[in-house]
Amino acid sequence: MDRRAAAVAALEARLGHQFTDRGLLERALTHASASEGAGRIVHNETLEFLGDRVLGLLAAETLIGLNPGWREGELTRRQVTLVSGATCAQVARQLEIGPALRLAGSTSVQGGRDNDRILGDAVEALMAAVYLDGGLAAARVVFDLAWGEALIAATGDQDAEAKTALQEWAMARGLPTPAYRIVSRSGAAHAPMFTVAVSVEGFAPESATGPALRVAEKAAARKLLARTRGVK
Repeated sequence: MDRRAAAVAALEARLGHQFTDRGLLERALTHASASEGAGRIVHNETLEFLGDRVLGLLAAETLIGLNPGWREGELTRRQVTLVSGATCAQVARQLEIGPALRLAGSTSVQGGRDNDRILGDAVEALMAAVYLDGGLAAARVVFDLAWGEALIAATGDQDAEAKTALQEWAMARGLPTPAYRIVSRSGAAHAPMFTVAVSVEGFAPESATGPALRVAEKAAARKLLARTRGVK
């Protein structure tokens, strides 16, 4: 297996989505520069357009789930942060998309694998590819995994204190402290991925995956909080 093929396989594992249509994955990772003078190679610009819309929907859905009381302006401000080029580039770096990209040699030499615009466009295209391959549910799983840190930054204390908020919610109802457990750990030693489940007595558990235990725990707590909104 060559270096790029290994990088693509590692990326797919980090995403937690096994592609049925391998062509979609390759297309999402192919920059326009790779098609210059190369005949019929299809690049990722159209997927990028679709992925921007998929990402916007998932960000809006997640933010409303976190706090239905936020006004439109507050939701919009946070959504803009989550779907911005800078955030998408940050997510792409966390997923280590750079080594998996298909670029023209000259673009690669000029630093294309660490270029914010190229990385941001690629992560949007990747979200579209997941959506087309596995539907919105699959895209939602990738979003929850990959945007965990970005959500913490975009939502401030509301999200950073998700574990505290869940504990307070349970205590107010006379329930035991929420219990967290590690479901699995995968990935290389330098880039682990943790899946954590959180449960509250009387409620079905929620699980989430992240590059650190604290990220996975907060994401799981956030999901359980969103599901229990309005429960007395």
